[in-house]
Order: sequence, then structure tokens, then C-alpha cells
Amino acid sequence: MTLSTRHLLGIKDLNAQDISLILQTAQQFKEVLQRPIKKVPSLRDITIVNLFFENSTRTRISFELAEKRLSADTISFSASGSSVSKGETLLDTVNNILSMKVDMVVMRHSASGAPHFLAKHIPAAIINAGDGINEHPTQALLDAFSMQEKFGSLQGLKVAIIGDIMHSRVAQSNIYLLSKMGAEVVVCGPPTLIPKYIAQAFDVRVEYNLQKTLEWCDVANVLRIQLERQNQVLFSSLREYNLAYGISKNILNGLSKSVTIMHPGPINRGVELDSDVADSDQSIILQQVENGVAVRMAVLYLLANRTN
Repeated sequence: MTLSTRHLLGIKDLNAQDISLILQTAQQFKEVLQRPIKKVPSLRDITIVNLFFENSTRTRISFELAEKRLSADTISFSASGSSVSKGETLLDTVNNILSMKVDMVVMRHSASGAPHFLAKHIPAAIINAGDGINEHPTQALLDAFSMQEKFGSLQGLKVAIIGDIMHSRVAQSNIYLLSKMGAEVVVCGPPTLIPKYIAQAFDVRVEYNLQKTLEWCDVANVLRIQLERQNQVLFSSLREYNLAYGISKNILNGLSKSVTIMHPGPINRGVELDSDVADSDQSIILQQVENGVAVRMAVLYLLANRTN
């Protein structure tokens, strides 16, 4: 089986079969990562460039580790110390890198649609590692993999996405994926952080009451407040936000059932999640990080086979 697309620009472009294939392949790679020798020669002689025009720690390290585990040749590029800071255009930067005979490009950019622009202009396979407030497909895939690992299936799973929905590319990718795989989705947060169009555009339910949302869901995927993307004041203070939408151990203990806690990171401890929740048995946040390497190995492997 192969993917229906030669790039991973977003979950929007994948079908349910593609998602299932990536998750199945990730399971095989997770088994490889448990072995004493974690390296496989699957992408030997494939050259991958990591183009990060925006700061990243977890995603970047996770991709670099996935590439090394697959024996690919890698080049890592950071915009801050490059010709981009001297005014070079995105296309010039990429064409210069491609003249070095690169097969795949992993790209993070602050502009929504940047990976789509590249995919139209260059022959290499493009993997979107997050573009603006549009999508973050590999995060949604590793979230789905972590949920499937915990619950056995995504079909019929009740998932709440809580927090800054307005500025989150993770929320958008998760909604696309969970809807395609038969899960039920509710978004929850302050009215100022939830787009007005979201219920109609994505066929999800909107809820403003945290307690009610947590009583309903099996999984709470909690998002970071993205102050760096907000150009106006959308709530009075972080303390105020924490009082209304922060998840504490007291809140979880008061529920009639156990809810699994997820977070794409980085966590603002004491804002969206208290430390005793983030580090509790109900949290699978560290499993998400671990699963990220296997999922990104699967994506790289499947796209490399698709383009060869």
C-alpha cells in the first residue's frame, strides 16, 4: 500500500486509508525503536533537509531523530543564521538547497501555506512541520497514534480540544483527522479564542463550560495559550484564564470518570494545566513525545517510497 499523495502538506489532503497506513507503519517503527539497535537502513542514500523558519524544539529534534533512525543523510537549516536574514526569498533559499540534490524537505514556517507554495515549485517531497495557524499534520498523527494506543480505536472516541483554538494549527489538524477517523470532537475555551465559523466549517460542537466538557469526553487535548500570535487582548489575565479553563487535580478528582490528558507542548504550567495534572497517571504527554519519532519515521518512509 502507498499514500495517495506525494507530500504531507496537511491532514486535509489525506483520506482515512492514508491515515490508517501511517498509523500502522508507525506501530512497526515503534517496535523497531524498542530494540537495542534502533537504526534501520530504510532511507539510506535519501537526503532530507530540515528547513525551520520558526523556533522549534520538540518537532525539530523528533524529525532529526526519525531521519537518523532511518539512516537518511540530513541537513538542518535555521533561518536566523542564514541568508534569509539578509533578504533572500523562500524560493531562492530552497532552490539553492535543492541544487545540492535533496530528495525531501521538512519545513516549518510562520506563514500559512508556505509548504503548499514550495510543493508547486520544487520537485522534492514536502513535509509540513507546521505552517502559521493552518496545520501541523505530524502532531495530529502522533496524537491519533497515542489515542489509538491507549483506547484501541479512534472510532466513537469522545475528544475535547481545550484552549486557544483560534491560533492553533494543532487544533485544525486534529479536527480534520478525528472527524475522518470517526471520533466525536468538541472544542472548548473562552468565546474570544474560538473562531465563530468553526461549528459550521468543521462540523464540531462548541462548548464554553470546562466542567461540562470534561464530564463528556474520554480525552482532553489541552492547547497552549499562544500569546505570541495574539495581536490584541483576548482575555483579562493568565490567572483569570487559569481560574476559568485551567485543569487542576481537584477538577479531575471531582469528575464521575477518568479523563486522559494530552498536550502538544510546550506546557504553560499553572495556566492551562497544573503540574500535578501534567505529571499524573492520567497524562500521556510523554508518550506523545515518544510516539512522535515513530510517526515521523512512518511519514518519511512512506513518502520516500512514494517519490522513488
